[in-house]
Amino acid sequence: MWGSGLVLAGAISILLVVSVALAVAYPNLPDISDLSDYRPKLPMRVYSADGVVIGEFGEERRSLTPIRDIPQVMKNAVLAIEDARFFSHGGVDYLGVIRAGLANLGRAKSQGASTITMQVARNVYLSAEKSYTRKIYEILLTFKLEHLLSKDQILEIYMNQIFLGNRAYGFAAASEAYFGKPLKDISIAEAAMLAGLPKAPSTYNPIVNPKRARSRQLYIIERMEENGFITSAEALAAKAEELKVRTGPNAGRVHAEYVAETVRQLVFNQYGEQTYTRGLNVYTTLQSGDQVVAYKALRKGIMDYERRQIYRGPERFVDLPANPEGAEEAVDEALSDSPDNGDVMSAVVLEASPKRILAMRANSESVEITGDGLKPAQSGLADKAAPNIKLRRGAVIRVAKTVKGNWEITQLPEVEGAFVALDPRDGAIRALVGGFDFEKNKFNHVTQAWRQPGSSFKPFIYSAALEKGFTPATVINDAPLFFDAGVTGGQPWEPKNYDGNFEGPMSLRNGLKKSKNMISIRILQAVGTGYAQAWLARFGFEPEKHPAYLTMALGAGSVTPIQMATAYSVFANGGYRINPYLITKITDQRGKVLLETRATVLEESARGIEPRNAFIMNNLLQEVTRSGTAAKAQATLKRPDLYGKTGTTNDSIDTWFVGYQPTLTAAVWMGYDTPKKLGDRETGGGLSLPIWIDYMSHALKGVPVAEQAVPAGVVNMGGEWYYDEYAKGAGVSAVGLQDRPPPPGTGGDPAQPGATTGPISVLPPVDEKKRILDLFKN
Repeated sequence: MWGSGLVLAGAISILLVVSVALAVAYPNLPDISDLSDYRPKLPMRVYSADGVVIGEFGEERRSLTPIRDIPQVMKNAVLAIEDARFFSHGGVDYLGVIRAGLANLGRAKSQGASTITMQVARNVYLSAEKSYTRKIYEILLTFKLEHLLSKDQILEIYMNQIFLGNRAYGFAAASEAYFGKPLKDISIAEAAMLAGLPKAPSTYNPIVNPKRARSRQLYIIERMEENGFITSAEALAAKAEELKVRTGPNAGRVHAEYVAETVRQLVFNQYGEQTYTRGLNVYTTLQSGDQVVAYKALRKGIMDYERRQIYRGPERFVDLPANPEGAEEAVDEALSDSPDNGDVMSAVVLEASPKRILAMRANSESVEITGDGLKPAQSGLADKAAPNIKLRRGAVIRVAKTVKGNWEITQLPEVEGAFVALDPRDGAIRALVGGFDFEKNKFNHVTQAWRQPGSSFKPFIYSAALEKGFTPATVINDAPLFFDAGVTGGQPWEPKNYDGNFEGPMSLRNGLKKSKNMISIRILQAVGTGYAQAWLARFGFEPEKHPAYLTMALGAGSVTPIQMATAYSVFANGGYRINPYLITKITDQRGKVLLETRATVLEESARGIEPRNAFIMNNLLQEVTRSGTAAKAQATLKRPDLYGKTGTTNDSIDTWFVGYQPTLTAAVWMGYDTPKKLGDRETGGGLSLPIWIDYMSHALKGVPVAEQAVPAGVVNMGGEWYYDEYAKGAGVSAVGLQDRPPPPGTGGDPAQPGATTGPISVLPPVDEKKRILDLFKN
């Protein structure tokens, strides 16, 4: 009797203690009302104009998916392994709670009985601490969640909130991360693999631990069958299905890292830290197809140049054990620190001789290089090769596949490049590649690299000359020029043509077509450096970056590739200034438009040059691509509506090609970040032009040939175009036919070809004599 009383008293005491604890704890529970309108941290996603994801920025990779859009197979797989009675219990599995308490008391590692509701309470509001206090709070929160939310709401939160490894939060993001496909398209086998991740994302990661992930997947398929979610036949088929797990970057993805980073910076300036959590969707002008081609074209152009360079040797050397198993492990470990760079892949040499290299890639893939594939690294195979260049066992090298499918040895390039294409009619950027590889060098050469443009700058001097009375038929003397120290105020200056030859009197048209430096200098002398400098602003250039010296005629100022594409677009669109733009629209996670960009409208307020100036310049630049330094353009693309100009700087430090078709302008630059010679025979026509052609061959497919309308104010006489007011003197005017150029300071009527406009600055003063070293060739 006394015993029963003591037991009853004890039970009442425990209930009182628990009641008091609950009464104290319940008011301290977090407010969960916001879960009724669940809004997790969502990354910013950047899209191309045709809806392809080209970038994602955020603390958590997540794609918020409503419960109605989550496929039943995914829900079934999760319920089978995590909480088969989810829709029938009240939120707590009491036997599981007791089991968890005993495990915690015995300091066991596994407790394993939390329901889905309990996991939501823990993951959203509580820490991962394992204690009785936290367990009490977890149970109380579970009751509160079950009271406030429906089962579907709780399941939706769970399937979007749970961390599943590989930076993926929620099953939609995990499906993309592990299988590269949307959640709606997954199979039973794939769903089972993903459902195994919540318990231990790293342990059951199919990329890192495929064997453990496979074992858990099979168990979950069995659980799905036991719970009646799938049939026996479906279970057998799922177990036999071979999964294609993403083991690296998606080979089919659009490489637009420089674009995505530019967008991130622009959006961050507007929204601050909310950029990474608000679920913003940013839509750009980029065309994914154009971007893919631009990326490949620039990399191909750079690698074609790299094949002509001296082999710099292996990236490093590693010790390889003699036994095959140990060697394979050592190779995998070495290559984890030297990952593939797109189609420039890494490998470790196993055997090397002058006639054959045997190497191994990750996952024991064998690579044999023979014949022409060895040519790029002949210096490393020579008997007397320096130790740091010598190809031998353990050398970490780069390999690539040739057009014929054979292996060849190569190396990561040191040279850089830039490509940008835009629509000259409104400024929309169609493609942008800021360098060879974003991970290797995040400096965006399209927008950040200030380089000297060389002869690709000459068209703007010629454009100014048209307003000073020059015509395409004006005869100018391609003869030597010399300015002594008395004229320059410093060192004597004797500019040269690229090929060192002088051809005597020739038309302005031929001078541009052949990119003759003497012609450009004499034109600038006649036009006046001050006038020409001011004229540049009409194309969007910053005049102060182009000092008013005669070296301006040879492109000795500073420009960026995006500036050059924008400036040439003024010719392409008939004389209008445009502003290049990238973002068309920003929406929130629900699709509400937060910002929308209006494209440039070609109206008179945006006019930079007169239509007749643009028309004649187009005619001159068309000649360059037909029979001049860029003749390969029309010859390859088989269309006449192409216009542009090559550029190569002194000592071939920079190479350019900027050109357009009336619907598309593109600029290509190549050079080293720390300026140095590309090579004596490297030119804009040889390096940059092929990249432009590769891109245009795709971008202009299906685009009809455009014919220029003849604007008012021009007339054609004898097959040449002239301004109306200069037509009467067609073919008569001449510049620089005397033995020496007109001396600086000669006055004259600025409307007459050959006259100057006041004092002419030939070269920079002595304190800027470094610019003398930057004179350009072609």
